[in-house]
Amino acid sequence: MINTTVELSEILFDETDPGELLESIRTRGIAIPVKVVHDGEHFRCVDGRKRLSAAKLLQNEKPGITRIPVFIRGDYTKAGCSFWGAKNHH
Repeated sequence: MINTTVELSEILFDETDPGELLESIRTRGIAIPVKVVHDGEHFRCVDGRKRLSAAKLLQNEKPGITRIPVFIRGDYTKAGCSFWGAKNHH
């Protein structure tokens, strides 16, 4: 996985009610990176819809929340090595 930041506007996700996370992210920001995959055009959320929904709600209130910490999950089936590719089942 790659640990980096990306623009919130570049991440596709289904919005949901962030619940208690809204106040936590308002106070502390996003402490745990969101997991995404990159399909060549967009980043798609795999884990972290509530964090992203809270960040989207807070965008106007907290200008620095436009870049989101993410883990970009890799697609190892295209790695060119059968050891790391589709034959790795653990």
